Amino acid sequence: MVSPAQNAVRKRSAKNSPSLAQQSPLKKSSKRQKSKNEDPDVSSSKLEKEFEFTFNNNYKFAKLPSPEYKYQLALYFVTALAFISRFYSISYPDEVVFDEVHFGKFASYYLERTYFFDLHPPFAKLLIAGVGYLIGYSGKFKFTSIGDSYIENNVPYIAYRSFSALLGSLTIPVIFLTMKESNYSIPSCLLASCLVLFDNAHVAETRLILLDSTLIFSVALSIYCYVKFSKQRSKPFSFDWYKWLALTGVSLSCVISTKYVGVFTFMTIGSAVLIDLWDLLDIKKGLSIEKFAKHFLTRFLFLIVIPFFIYLFWFWCHFAILTKSGPGDSFMSSDFQETLGDSPLARDAKQVNFYDVITIKHKDTEGFLHSHPYEYPLRYEDGRVSSKGQQVTCVKSANASDDSNNLWQILPKEDFPENKRVGHPVRISDVIRLYHLNTDSYLLTHDVASPLFPTNEEFTTVKEDLALGKRYNDTLFRIGGAEKKKTGIVKTKASLINILHVPTVVAMWTHDDKLLPDWGFNQQEVNGNKKLKEHSNAWVFDEIFGLNDSRSVYVPKKIKRMPFLSKWFELQKQMFVQNNKLTSQHPFASQPESWLLSLSGVSFWSKNSTREQIYFIGNILAWAIEACFLSVFIGIVLADQITRRREVFALSEDSRSRLYYNIGFFFIGWCSHYFPFFLMGRQKFLHHYLPAHLIASEFTGALFEFIFTDNRGEGLLDDKELKEFKNNKRVKNSDKNQKTVYKINKYLFVVSFAILVTSVIATFMFFKPLTYGNESLDKEQVLARQWLNIKLHFAK
Repeated sequence: MVSPAQNAVRKRSAKNSPSLAQQSPLKKSSKRQKSKNEDPDVSSSKLEKEFEFTFNNNYKFAKLPSPEYKYQLALYFVTALAFISRFYSISYPDEVVFDEVHFGKFASYYLERTYFFDLHPPFAKLLIAGVGYLIGYSGKFKFTSIGDSYIENNVPYIAYRSFSALLGSLTIPVIFLTMKESNYSIPSCLLASCLVLFDNAHVAETRLILLDSTLIFSVALSIYCYVKFSKQRSKPFSFDWYKWLALTGVSLSCVISTKYVGVFTFMTIGSAVLIDLWDLLDIKKGLSIEKFAKHFLTRFLFLIVIPFFIYLFWFWCHFAILTKSGPGDSFMSSDFQETLGDSPLARDAKQVNFYDVITIKHKDTEGFLHSHPYEYPLRYEDGRVSSKGQQVTCVKSANASDDSNNLWQILPKEDFPENKRVGHPVRISDVIRLYHLNTDSYLLTHDVASPLFPTNEEFTTVKEDLALGKRYNDTLFRIGGAEKKKTGIVKTKASLINILHVPTVVAMWTHDDKLLPDWGFNQQEVNGNKKLKEHSNAWVFDEIFGLNDSRSVYVPKKIKRMPFLSKWFELQKQMFVQNNKLTSQHPFASQPESWLLSLSGVSFWSKNSTREQIYFIGNILAWAIEACFLSVFIGIVLADQITRRREVFALSEDSRSRLYYNIGFFFIGWCSHYFPFFLMGRQKFLHHYLPAHLIASEFTGALFEFIFTDNRGEGLLDDKELKEFKNNKRVKNSDKNQKTVYKINKYLFVVSFAILVTSVIATFMFFKPLTYGNESLDKEQVLARQWLNIKLHFAK
C-alpha cells in the first residue's frame, strides 16, 4: 500500500511536521488543540466561516477540536438512542425467531450439561447459557422450530435477548469513542456511530438470541483498544502501554472465540502491528536490536500467545460443562464418546466375534449396507455395461434389523472347525468375508464400473459355489481402522472402520447426494472408492442380531478420561470439516458482491394471522453511502499517486499521512473483513458482512471529515497561498512547537452531516416494521418495501 513516493513523503513529514500521521493507529501519536493564531484572510471572510483543527508537532495528543463536555453530551445521546433502539419491543415476538432455534437450544444443552456439536467456538454460547444459569432456568425447552411459543413453554427469552441487546447497545459508544480517540470532530464521531445505530441489520441481529452481538461488540472493542494503544507509542513499556496492548489481545481473543471470522480482525490489527514494527526497525529510530526484539516479543505475547490461551480456556469450560452424552456424540470419535456420562456407545458397545450376524452402518450418511434379489440392469442409460449381478445398496432405517436384507454374517478368511467357532473376536487388520443371509450370497467387488461412478468399482454378491471357488479372492475384505487406533478388538458402535477389498485395494463407500434410479428403488449406491484416505469411507458394525451369550448382559462401565488437548484437537478438526461441508444451496444465501448495497436479505420470522414479519436487511441508503465513500477513497488514492508521478502535489504531506495511515487503517480493516469471503466455498449470508460494515462506518466518518478539510498541497495553491504556505513551512522547520492548521468549512460540513444522518434515520424508520416485526403491513405497504432483490411475505 505504501509506495516509494509515500516513503519519501513520510521521511519529509517526520522531519518537518509529524502532526496527523502520528495520531493514526499506523503511525506515531500527535497533539490536537485549538488554534491561537487565526489566518487573517479567513477570519475576515464573512462568506467562509470556518473552524480550525490544530496539531502540535510533539508526540502528545492535545485537546480535541471541541470541548470535552460536548463530546460527553454527544456520547450520552447516542448511547441512549442505542439502548432505546435495541430494547424497544424486545419482548415481541414471543416466539422463536430464525437462528434462535440453534443458539437458544445450545444454551439449554449447556444448562443440562448435554454434549452438542456446533461449528462456532464456545465463548458467546457460554455467555448466553450463563444468563440462563444466573436466572435459574433449567433448559428444558429446546427451541425446536421457528414460531414455537416462549410464553407457553415458560422460557426466559427476554433475559436472553436483553443480553444480546446490551452488547449491541454498547457497541455504539465504543464506535464513538474510537473516532474520538482518533481525534475526529463530533459530527464525524456521530456519523460513524449513526451508521450502525440506525442500521436495520445491526438492530435486528443484536436484539435476538444470536452470537453476532458478541461478535460485533468484540470487533469494535478490538479496534478501540488498539487505537488507545497506538496513542501510547511515545511511552513504550509504560503501564498504559501494557494495559491497552493487553486489552487489545483480550478483545481479539473474544472475537476469535465467538466466530472464526475473528481471524479477519487479527489480520486488521496484525497489519497495523507489522507496519509499526517495520517503522521501529528503521535504524534512524535509534533502537538497538535488543530493544526492537523486546517490542516484537511483547506484541507477540500479548496479541498472539495470551489470546490463544484465552481461546483454549473457553474450550476447557465447554468440555467441563458438557459431561453427558447428547446429540453431538455422533460427530466425535469413540474414544471421545466414552468420556461422556450415559453414553449409548459406552453402554451398547459390544465385542464383535466371527460368525455374528450384524448390521453395518455408514458413518456419514447413516445408511445400512443392504442387498436384495434384484439385479443391476445389463446396460445403463449412458451405454455402459454392468455385471448384471445382484444389487448391493444402502438404505436408511430407524431400526435396521427389522429389514432382514440388512443382515450380514461376518466370517473369517478360512472357517474355524464347527466345534471351535465361538468366542473369536474380530480385530482391526483381520481379513473377513461378509455373507448375506437372505439371498444366500457373499459380498464382493470387482473391476466393473459402478452405476453412478464410472471410476469406482461395482459391489455385488455371488452364490456360495463361486464364493468358495474361483471368485473366492474377490470376497476377501480387510478391516482397517478409520481412527488413529489401528489395532484392537472391533466393537459395535464404538469402532470406526474401513472395509478394504484385498485384491483391488478399494474401500467400500456410499453417498446420498445422488440416488440410484427406479431400478435401484432410489436407494444409495455402494461402490469401491480408490481414494482410501477419505473420511467418508468410514463404517461401523452397528448391532449384533440374535445375541444370546454373555455379551448380552449389561455391565456398567467406568467413564474414560481423555487429555484436554486431544479432545480440543479432535473437536477443532471436526468444526473445520463440517464447516467446509456447508456448500449446498440455501434460499437465503447471498454472495459478497451483493452485500455492499444490501441487495437482498433473510426472512427471520412471519405470522400469517397478523401479516407481521421480521426481515433481515441493512439500511440500504446507509450501505450505499458507505460504498460511495469506499469508492471515493480509492479514487483519491489513485489521483494522488498519478499526480505525484507528474510532480504535482495536490495533497499536503500531513493530509497524505492522514489519508494513508489513519483512514487507511480503517480501509485495511474493511478489506480484511470483506474480501476473504470471495475465497470461501461455504454458504454465505448477509450477516457475515456486519463486522466489515461496522469498520466501514468508522471509515466513512473519517473520510467524511477528510473531504471537507482543506487538504491542498503546493500544487493547488495560488501565488498568495503558496507564499504563505512556504513561509509557514520555514517557521515550522525552525520552531518545532509551531502548529499545523487544518480548516473545515463549518456550515457545509455540518449541513452535509445533517442531510446524511437525516436520510439514514428516514430509511431506518421506513424499514422499521420489518426490523421489529410488530407492525401489520397491507399489500401496498409490503410492495413499497420490496427494494432491489428483497422478497417479502404477504406481497400477494
